[in-house]
Amino acid sequence: MRYRRSKAKGASFFFTVNLADRSSDLLIAHINDLRTVTHRVRVSHPFDMVAFVVLPEHLHCIWRLPLGDNDYPTRWSLIKAGFSRSVPVDEHIRSSRIHKRERGIWQRRYWEHQIRDDEDMQRHIDYIHYNPVKHGHANLPIEWPHSSLHWYIRCEKLPKTWGTGVGYVGGAYGET
Repeated sequence: MRYRRSKAKGASFFFTVNLADRSSDLLIAHINDLRTVTHRVRVSHPFDMVAFVVLPEHLHCIWRLPLGDNDYPTRWSLIKAGFSRSVPVDEHIRSSRIHKRERGIWQRRYWEHQIRDDEDMQRHIDYIHYNPVKHGHANLPIEWPHSSLHWYIRCEKLPKTWGTGVGYVGGAYGET
């Protein structure tokens, strides 16, 4: 089956990638493996990581691809495969996946959205950074360690109070 994917070269994309077992905490339990694999892929197939959050069973991120490049499917395939090889085999693997020599870690598909403009970019960055609160993993966005929010604060792109409602004017942190 062929999926309709954006073919825009050098564009920015928002992604949601899920584990097959939505009750798992595999991503944060093996966060260093995920970081290592992602770094390796970024070296061999460069892209800018604009924003990210890693939750126990899913992650969100925004990538900016190099000019002339639209091959995010290869990058995701390499990240998923590399991460799968780095963690112990203890998940249930359905026969359909066994025949394809796949592990049962990731959902096969992922959500991708091409960022349209600066407002769309900001809305998705806000959504990413507020996501741990939305899912009940933290009371405040700054409490969640696996988020680019900390980089945004260090670089003074966002205040330490971001996501607390203090001084915030606008929507619902990307939920609109």
